[in-house]
Amino acid sequence: MILNERETDEGLLVAVCDRDALGETYESGEMSLTVTEEFYGGERVDEEAVVESLARANVANIVGTESVELAIEHGFVEEGNVLEVGSTLHAQMLRIA
Repeated sequence: MILNERETDEGLLVAVCDRDALGETYESGEMSLTVTEEFYGGERVDEEAVVESLARANVANIVGTESVELAIEHGFVEEGNVLEVGSTLHAQMLRIA
């Protein structure tokens, strides 16, 4: 998986995607999702690093079947809130304190 962390005024923003999703565009009806290097590009990491990052995140954007399923498995997002966009999955997480 590819992980990008950045500090914002609202806290830690985490972007995670499957390796094969980077640079791809997924479409479903009128919805289009482009997984850009600018936003999602970062370090190649293992599952443990993704889980640790999501645990610290205030906001997260997650793209790809592997990445989203990991987020579901660890309770960061609920399966019912996941979007299918073309051949991939997309989820967003917002932690409200």
